[in-house]
Amino acid sequence: MDPSWKPTFSPPSPAAAVVFYFVSCVGFIPIISPQRVPMDAQVAPEYAHSIRLDGDIILGGLFPVHSRGDRGTPCGELKKEKGIHRLEAMMFAIDLINKDPELLPNITLGARILDTCSRDTYALEQSLTFVQALIERDGSDVRCANGDPPIFTKPDKIVGVIGAAASSVSIMVANILRLFKIPQISYASTAPELSDNSRYDFFSRVVPPDSYQAQAMMDIVTAMEWNYVSTLASEGNYGESGVEAFIQISRDTGGVCIAQSLKIPREPRPGEFDKIIRRLLETSNARAIIMFANEDDIRRVLDAAKRNNQTGHFLWVGSDSWGSKISPVIGQERVAEGAITILPKRASVDAFDRYFRSRSLSNNRRNVWFAEFWEENFNCKLGMHGKRPGSLKKCTGLEKVGRDSSYEQEGKVQFVMDAVYAMAHALHRMHRELCYGYPGLCPRMANIDGKELLSHIRAVSFNGSANTPVVFNENGDAPGRYDIFQYQITNRSTAEYRVIGSWTNKLHLKVEAMRWKSSDPSLPPSVCSVPCRTGERKKVVKGVPCCWHCERCEGYHYQASEFTCELCPYEMRPDANRTGCGPIPIIKLEWHSPWAVVPVFISMLGIIATSFVIVTFVRYNDTPIVRASGREMSYVLLTGIFLCYAITFLMIAMPDVGVCSFRRIFLGLGMCFSYAALLTKTNRIHRIFEQGKKSVTAPRFISPASQLVITFSLISVQLLGVFVWFAVDPPHTVVDYGEQRTQDPMAARGVLKCDISDLSLICSLGYSILLMVTCTVYAIKTRGVPETFNEAKPIGFTMYTTCIIWLAFIPIFFGTSQSAERMYIQTTTLTISLSLSASVSLGMLYMPKVYIILFHPEQNVPKRKRSFKAIVTAATMSGKLTQKGGDRPNGEVKTELCESMETNTSSTKTTYVSYNNHAI
Repeated sequence: MDPSWKPTFSPPSPAAAVVFYFVSCVGFIPIISPQRVPMDAQVAPEYAHSIRLDGDIILGGLFPVHSRGDRGTPCGELKKEKGIHRLEAMMFAIDLINKDPELLPNITLGARILDTCSRDTYALEQSLTFVQALIERDGSDVRCANGDPPIFTKPDKIVGVIGAAASSVSIMVANILRLFKIPQISYASTAPELSDNSRYDFFSRVVPPDSYQAQAMMDIVTAMEWNYVSTLASEGNYGESGVEAFIQISRDTGGVCIAQSLKIPREPRPGEFDKIIRRLLETSNARAIIMFANEDDIRRVLDAAKRNNQTGHFLWVGSDSWGSKISPVIGQERVAEGAITILPKRASVDAFDRYFRSRSLSNNRRNVWFAEFWEENFNCKLGMHGKRPGSLKKCTGLEKVGRDSSYEQEGKVQFVMDAVYAMAHALHRMHRELCYGYPGLCPRMANIDGKELLSHIRAVSFNGSANTPVVFNENGDAPGRYDIFQYQITNRSTAEYRVIGSWTNKLHLKVEAMRWKSSDPSLPPSVCSVPCRTGERKKVVKGVPCCWHCERCEGYHYQASEFTCELCPYEMRPDANRTGCGPIPIIKLEWHSPWAVVPVFISMLGIIATSFVIVTFVRYNDTPIVRASGREMSYVLLTGIFLCYAITFLMIAMPDVGVCSFRRIFLGLGMCFSYAALLTKTNRIHRIFEQGKKSVTAPRFISPASQLVITFSLISVQLLGVFVWFAVDPPHTVVDYGEQRTQDPMAARGVLKCDISDLSLICSLGYSILLMVTCTVYAIKTRGVPETFNEAKPIGFTMYTTCIIWLAFIPIFFGTSQSAERMYIQTTTLTISLSLSASVSLGMLYMPKVYIILFHPEQNVPKRKRSFKAIVTAATMSGKLTQKGGDRPNGEVKTELCESMETNTSSTKTTYVSYNNHAI
């Protein structure tokens, strides 16, 4: 393809070029045109976001032309100095090299310069442009729409890359460039990680790594007699690795203690910097702050210190990212006063100043971002398509850099030029070796071997743009040479950076030239061994005997000595200042607690209601209803109900030996009384009607006396178990310190309770629950007994409801065993369950009877007595006829007996049948 012609469109992104070869011909249509448009008649979209300079050898360039974008956009605002100054320095250096008859004669250097937007992932995508020419394209299976083979745009072959600026970007890009053996020389990346020649073997840099910088900063701290400092780093490779190197040196050398090591997030939240200042103030004796942070973070840290009225408190020691820059300290000169910063030795390149001041819109069209710079620099707008919004003045194009705007050469311009010259000197050595005496590029340099070029880069040695030697060690690092500055405010209230020393493998510091706030000539202190507060122990830093951290005695520990914390005895907790231990307060369930008020209120209502029923039954003891209910068994059952209510008061009363003894006795006794009586009743009913199916002879043991004997026999089993429990484990009180042993010792409490475990409680209630279940079984069996014969159905409903109550009790009681409110929840649950069980029995079995006795005395009259034979015969026949009715269609069955029963039962009055007159 004719080099003077270019395709009319380009791939949408460098990443698309990599996968370009695996798409169908449709994918080629956007980048291929059958027409040829002259280069000067179009704006090549392929380079709309990059700069391309033609040449025999093409170098790549990576610069942060724009800042990191917000809200998902890759690029943000233009960076005038770090972006435009630096890339112009690269083009200026290429211009000088191309004009130099001694360096690469008859060979022209070109460039492909890309914007990293200060974002490592975006830079990685952009850098794929550099490797396109090294990927072989296979178009044999691809045809265009008209059947012609595709025409590929030949990408530039990049032999070396200048950049990047940020260490995180260089690390990302270096990982892909090494795969294609493309050497890389950075002008600003200083992360120590990049010195690892096994991982970044094709990476070199003309600036010293932070490991040298960290050593220089450590030497400054030592010279200032500071031995207690904090570190502050921006999140990322530069900040974190710099601080890590400083901390490692402090460990190796000893004598300097690190108070705090804080990190500034990449995306700090509102108030993050105020929080950092507050944390730094937690160790107020560590006034010296070692900073490895970008200039934006430095400015915001200084601003936060100013907002928190800490002007003059902190002693800042800044890395080269601070250096001698004005932008971090504008508007906050007082809080930055006395800051010590370091910067790699550099000098302003006068030739670049003349070059840059001469740049204009007419003579710098090769820089695609220069128009945007022009608008930003002169605060104006270029026509309708300008990038700056708002009603700004229109640019005339006659503005001049340095005359109509402020100008100061960016600090890394020298290193950008040195990086380009290092690449040029390496290519020159390579050309002299491979093409000696050959004008221009010989065939042996048609395809430059990256590994061979790397060896020449590592071997270069020349004086750079500032007349300082440019050399590389075996890891590709430049030697450490730093100037040391202090930010001072003079008597005329003007602030400036002044050189107070230098570092070249050794510190040379002019202490007498240093100035501090209020013109105090003495060195401000930042020393270690700050006395620990009360309740804190000293933890000596390993390898640094002069320094310690203060650790608060946490949990249930107290300060036993200056260096140790010990655990308080189990029944004690540390006092307020943690210098000793005091007893843990003991609590119990108080009567005024809501956990006690509710069950006590229910119990009192129940006791009143039970007492009322008992009084009513005693007063009407000889009436038919009371007699039909079985007076003796009713009184036993009412006694059990009364005990179920009364146990609430024992459960809430202050535990002592007597209360604990009564709890053991009466906890299950009330339920045992109730369900033993109900079981005896339901068993009696069941035996009567089962016997009636076989003969008309009454079953044995159905008289009141027999029923009482059976009931008390069942109750005696409960009492026997309680007495055995008394013998095996006599009742006593305990203080449970584990139940409410919270993480905060001040909230810990000991619970005074009876020594009744959950297992003992279940065993005590287990027998009563067994009686309850058995009674429920008999209630089910007697559910078919006609309701006119006895109270079997009310007993059944009572037992069903009681079972539901206790089924709900079990998960609540045991599910809260790990709760801090365990004592309250379990006691309340148990007492309310007992009260509800008693209330169900009282309400279903006795309230209807009391109602009839008091409000319908006309129904409480004697009825015609029937013989046992008549009663059983009627009940049996009723059951049989009901069964037969179910076997017939529609349940139709009519007999004389049935009709007579219907006649007898049609009355609205209830007939109470008593079996009390039958002998055993």
